[in-house]
Amino acid sequence: MTEQRLKTKKSSLQSSKSHSKFKRQLPLHIMMLIPVILVVIYCYGPMLGILIAFQDYVPSTKGFFYSLINGKWIGFDMFRYIFKMPDFVSILWNTFFIATMKIIAKIIFPLIFALLLNEVRKSWFKKSVQTITFLPYFLSWVILGGILLEIFSPRTGIINTIIGYFGFEPKYFFGDPKIFPYMLVLTDLWKDIGFNTIIILAALTSIDPTLYEAAAIDGAGRLKQTLHITLPGISSIIVLIAILGLGNIMNAGFDQIFVLYGPSVYSTGDIIDTYTYRMGINNGQFSLATAVGLFKSVVSFVMLTVSYWIANKYSDYRIF
Repeated sequence: MTEQRLKTKKSSLQSSKSHSKFKRQLPLHIMMLIPVILVVIYCYGPMLGILIAFQDYVPSTKGFFYSLINGKWIGFDMFRYIFKMPDFVSILWNTFFIATMKIIAKIIFPLIFALLLNEVRKSWFKKSVQTITFLPYFLSWVILGGILLEIFSPRTGIINTIIGYFGFEPKYFFGDPKIFPYMLVLTDLWKDIGFNTIIILAALTSIDPTLYEAAAIDGAGRLKQTLHITLPGISSIIVLIAILGLGNIMNAGFDQIFVLYGPSVYSTGDIIDTYTYRMGINNGQFSLATAVGLFKSVVSFVMLTVSYWIANKYSDYRIF
């Protein structure tokens, strides 16, 4: 009987603590309501539009929901049509090629730059270089696009002016389909190299300095110290950056390409995002554009899941 009373008393005490805790956190729960409502409206609400991919959607003057309810259902016909399109293979290839090149460039060049910067002993010079290289990261592609188009302009751009002094013909860097993908990689690297360098510099600070002192006593030069201490010390963060980059393999950079490209470079610069925009907004093929976008989202979801699993397995990276 005494034991039963103790259990009842303990249960009552726990219930009282839970109630008190909920009451104490009630203002925080209420504050959470507004962002939750906004996420539901602006993030989950538009997902209703996915249904257009399975319809022969025709916009009506009576509104979106009227068109959606009265639209003709066609199942997966739009996806079959997409896979048979002659342009689809080249658009898919452009997306993978540009995104892969960006991932590789964003690993190799910031790594080399961070290693060189780490050897600089003048702190004012080191901080100045970091600040200058970090500045483009804060600018939008709308601003950077205008600057880049002026710099690389075939008539008035400073790059073509310098090339002209050496007797070469001016080059239309953003109008030549052979050069355009590499210009995208180059300009994207210029924008983000400061940010990626800081990540690697932060990883370098985690290496035990006594390892360098021991290596120096053993007669190892800076190159051998870099090869045998620095690179193994930051290998996990490099692998992590590469693996997480795989999750964005389908995001080749809509903002950048949309600002910089034109019809002359559609063959090598058109990616899934820009193609979806042109088909959906410019040509009014809403079902086709939605189906292409949904295909991209499904592939991105799979790639993100796989990359997260690999990052968790080999680099012990976890979000949840």
